[in-house]
Amino acid sequence: MGWLSWLCLLFLLSTTCQLNCTCSSSNSSSSLSSGHLCHPDDNSALLQFKKSFSIDTSLERELLNVTTFRSNSKISWQKSKDCCAWSGVTCEKRTRHVIGLNLGFCGLQGNIHSNSSLFSLGHLKRLDLSYNDFRGSPISSKFGGFVSITHLDLSYSNFSGPIPSEISHLSNLVSLNLSDAALTLDTLSLNRIVQNLTNLRELDLALVDMSSVLLDCFKNLSSSLTTLRLNYCHLQGNFPESIFHRPNLRVLNLGFNKNLTGYFPKSNWSSALEVLHLSNTRISVDWHHLTRNFKSLRYLYLRNCSFVGSYLAFLGNHTKIMQLDLSSNSFGGQIPWSFFLNLESLIYLDLSNNNYVGYFPEVDSNSTSISSLYDFSKQQLVGPIPRHLTQLCLYGNQLNGTIPSWLGSLPSLEWLDLGSNQLSGNIIEFQSRSLRSVLLNDNKLHGPIPKSIYELVNLRWLFLSSNNLGGNLEIENFSKLRSLIGLNLSFNHLSLSFNHLNNNTWPQLWLLDLSSCNIREFPYFLRTSQNLNRLYLSHNRIQADIPKWLLDLGKDSLMYLDLSHNFLTGTVGQLQWKKLQYLDLHNNSLQGELPIPPPSTYYFFISNNQFTGEMPPTICSLSMLRILDLSNNRLSGKIHQCIGNFSQSLSVLDLRNNKFHGVTPRTFSKGNVLRNLNLNGNQLEGSLPPSLLTCTELEVLDLGNNKIQDTFPNWLESLPKLQVLILRSNKFHGDIGNPKTKFPFQRLHIMDLSYNRFSGLLPTKYFEHLTAMINSQEHGLKYMGEGYYQDTVVVTIKGIKFEMEKILTFFTTIDFSNNTFRGEISSVISKLKSLKGLNFSHNELTGTIPPSFGEMSNLEWLDLSSNKLVGDIPEQLANLTSLSKFNVSKNKLVGPIPHGKQFDTFENDSYSGNTGLCGLPLSKTCSAHQSPPPSFQQEDDLEHGNGFDWKVVLMGYASGVVIGISVGYLVLFNGKPNWLVKVV
Repeated sequence: MGWLSWLCLLFLLSTTCQLNCTCSSSNSSSSLSSGHLCHPDDNSALLQFKKSFSIDTSLERELLNVTTFRSNSKISWQKSKDCCAWSGVTCEKRTRHVIGLNLGFCGLQGNIHSNSSLFSLGHLKRLDLSYNDFRGSPISSKFGGFVSITHLDLSYSNFSGPIPSEISHLSNLVSLNLSDAALTLDTLSLNRIVQNLTNLRELDLALVDMSSVLLDCFKNLSSSLTTLRLNYCHLQGNFPESIFHRPNLRVLNLGFNKNLTGYFPKSNWSSALEVLHLSNTRISVDWHHLTRNFKSLRYLYLRNCSFVGSYLAFLGNHTKIMQLDLSSNSFGGQIPWSFFLNLESLIYLDLSNNNYVGYFPEVDSNSTSISSLYDFSKQQLVGPIPRHLTQLCLYGNQLNGTIPSWLGSLPSLEWLDLGSNQLSGNIIEFQSRSLRSVLLNDNKLHGPIPKSIYELVNLRWLFLSSNNLGGNLEIENFSKLRSLIGLNLSFNHLSLSFNHLNNNTWPQLWLLDLSSCNIREFPYFLRTSQNLNRLYLSHNRIQADIPKWLLDLGKDSLMYLDLSHNFLTGTVGQLQWKKLQYLDLHNNSLQGELPIPPPSTYYFFISNNQFTGEMPPTICSLSMLRILDLSNNRLSGKIHQCIGNFSQSLSVLDLRNNKFHGVTPRTFSKGNVLRNLNLNGNQLEGSLPPSLLTCTELEVLDLGNNKIQDTFPNWLESLPKLQVLILRSNKFHGDIGNPKTKFPFQRLHIMDLSYNRFSGLLPTKYFEHLTAMINSQEHGLKYMGEGYYQDTVVVTIKGIKFEMEKILTFFTTIDFSNNTFRGEISSVISKLKSLKGLNFSHNELTGTIPPSFGEMSNLEWLDLSSNKLVGDIPEQLANLTSLSKFNVSKNKLVGPIPHGKQFDTFENDSYSGNTGLCGLPLSKTCSAHQSPPPSFQQEDDLEHGNGFDWKVVLMGYASGVVIGISVGYLVLFNGKPNWLVKVV
């Protein structure tokens, strides 16, 4: 689930759930005369129970900040007071025994042991311990001793382990909530619960791992059941159809069980369901049955589902729908506004992540009912403004046109998400003051930010990033938005200043993204933002040392910090953040010793700076790392062997272009997830560690430009996902030999062994099995890498070294140059139909150029220079209409040079040193019997090659069109596409 989709879901939760913390409420006990005190045993038990815990009032602060919930709870129990008057305590009038204990959201921290005084409260009828932190305690079997209990809620309190079967002893239970991600439930315990709890009306097991449960168990659920929540439970198999027939069932949530299958019952029936949640399941949604049988629905959530029939037929008969989620379903065409706006009770509509196109309709603000007149071709609707709508989420579609003015005047609208569309024009003025979230990011909006946004005093989230908004902007303009939690203005054409902003303007600020906002200084107003979780200031013009106040900012809260692509100088010093997960300082001018983030860090980017010295031993504490990028610095010393132990989580280890010496890490543990190992451009010696064989996820192995001395590591051929192998400029030696496995290097598409001491014959047997080069299945612009990291390699293309900052998955090349390979070039190589470049130059190859090379239709450069090749240049090579670089100089070739097509573009230096060649472009003419052979195709085909056109790659990459290198040299030297490829 994406970041913005997650926010959309959280808003939904906040509008449908009511979490009340009784700890901050008034006395919840029954009305009692002051002369009667609670039972002394219960009084003592409660005090002892309280004493076993600490109280953390900031518990779940992050969730509370993101949604609307607040908790300022305190358990103010005192020994000298009547326990029946304490917060969260309810007593029975006659016996004075405690019968209710409601401590939800009270910040309890500690373990609940089986000998806890809680279990001596034998008269409890209601117990709520939800949303606390019991530190992984198991749910004790002692909970089964509350024989009188009717309501039990232990949800989201960090219990762990199996749910005990003793819960089934609570035969009076009416409501049971055990939702927690660390709990498990097996078939036997579930069977006992559903068979014995015959009075159960509410059952909530969300997030409980029930992957091993047999789903037929649910057939025995009580017929009085009104609520069943089983979302995120890892359920597998067919869900029983009979559950839909439960006569009293009002709420059914099976969402986010991706392996759950099933169907609606085929027969006619009338369901009382009001809430149905099937999102992210494989249950077949039959609109015909929904229309006919689910007439009471108010809340319907069908994100990413499997549909049967047309969903439009459903909407006309369900005008009482209040919340509707049809997101992530690949629905296309125009949004059927007339249907949605006819839902008079609709307050929540989520159509995000579909393929809807077209424009917003116009509505009649004076009308009170929907008219039947709807013009789909013009997308115009004569109807009323949907005045009850509180959330409209259309993120991730292909809507275009402008934002209609009526959206700004919806009186109840709180959440508006139009991000990631093709909307243009100016942002509308907003008259409605109910708005809490405005998300317009990733569109084509332009002009200034409208002044009305600065007056939305209830606004909590404002995302305007990645548009074409412009102008000078004082961030002080947002000062009225005191409730602001998230502000994202990044990647527009704004120039921000914040000289006069008050330090305490946004006390709840959780996210601030001002990337690419032409900022020249650190936003000093942040220094008191101690709840800040995410701060992004990348791609600005900040030229300064990192200030001390920033290093002290959010010590207990900051998790994401991005200061990359600035002009930061000086040293960093000790990093204090306790919960940091993401730190990006790359592309600056920082100096001094390498800073080490806290052990909580997952992503650490610090490349392209000027750090010096050795790796501190404290780097071994970063065992949670997924990406470690220290490349392009001046670090020296040895690579700590402990880094190999990170391999259970480490996906990318990029240490290229430093001064590390010694040997590569020797140990990579079994089961590691290492995907990219890049040690290029250091001074590493020794041999390769055989433990690399355990790196079964490895895709990129770049050890070029070191001093590694070893024979060819043919044992790497069995790595199933290896795509890039670069060993250039080392001291590898000896024959490559024949494969040891049946399918060697089957996914390899970049192989660079140049500038070594390899000898012997070319490895023909390997060429026969390079599947990814024989017939690439990749299409379109796809790059190697993941999320936060794009793979980068240096390759030689047409005689020039390039740093490819993004590696296209269909880019294929073989470079065996500058070795001492001997023997003939086998025609087997011509099977590599997807090959873009082939370099065998500076070897001792003999024999002729295979005529079958003319079949390599994607070949763009071919370098066979500085060998001992004989014979003529095969006329079949004129068929290579993608060939833009050809070099056979310094061989012993004879005869006429082919002409026509690409061969008319090559210069003299392509053929120099071959005294027996004749014909253009050489000055030596051919005799009559040596006349150059004609090209095989018509001249009109000259510009139409079958290969990948590098002119497009290097000239127009930013527009997403593939162009190429042939004419691209001019662009490269002018520095246009630096972010994609650089001349080294």
